[in-house]
Amino acid sequence: MAVSIKSAREIELMRTSCRLLGEVFHELERAIKPGISTMDINNLGDKLIRAHGCVPNFLHYQGYPASICVSVNEEVVHGIPRKDRILKEGDIVSLDAGLIYKGFHSDMARTFGVGEISEEARLLIERTKQSFFEGIKMAKDGNHLFDISNAIDAYISQFGYGIVRDLVGHGIGTRLHEDPQVPNFAQKRRGLKLCAGMTLAIEPMINIGTGDVEWLDDDWTVVSADGSLSAHYENTVLITPEGGPEILTLIEKPDN
Repeated sequence: MAVSIKSAREIELMRTSCRLLGEVFHELERAIKPGISTMDINNLGDKLIRAHGCVPNFLHYQGYPASICVSVNEEVVHGIPRKDRILKEGDIVSLDAGLIYKGFHSDMARTFGVGEISEEARLLIERTKQSFFEGIKMAKDGNHLFDISNAIDAYISQFGYGIVRDLVGHGIGTRLHEDPQVPNFAQKRRGLKLCAGMTLAIEPMINIGTGDVEWLDDDWTVVSADGSLSAHYENTVLITPEGGPEILTLIEKPDN
């Protein structure tokens, strides 16, 4: 396993890459409403990424045909945008995307409610987000990788939700997917020791029902095996020399 430690210059480039992606997501969130198609979301995201002078890193990655993964309701990840997939009041939609800035990748995901959503859906989204923050409490220099995994699992398990095990987080830098893999479920081993300068994409994917998933015939779209709602929350984070991690893709929302 070759885990890259970023230099000060590389960290600055990643900060910029992640900040720009965060800005894109703020604009995408504002566009989410009943009546918009998943292809409209993709096209807007692609336009926003390129307006920053960047390249969408998901487009054509291992053959994926779009710039933004748009996954609705029981779709966990990697939903392919379509003109005829129209968001409806009460849906939840997960967006997963990244970009490349001067050779450095960023990656993040959010699940949004479309109009008024059920309390069950709201809690799933809220708890999936909180599981990320529980996990990164352990993302400190000198701790071990699976301390993050165990913290996510410990928080989510109290709600009876299913943690997706077939898909995990990952390192990130000059490649979208670098070592190490970052599971979102408890591990028996401790994993590698975390060191300042590591950059990780930590991304719990949580289903209301079973954590089991299936792939649709398009070989991309992953759905919950029991058809239950799924939520996704991801940020690119930097392990720092002291204290907690820096969440590179988490930026303040604009006032307007």
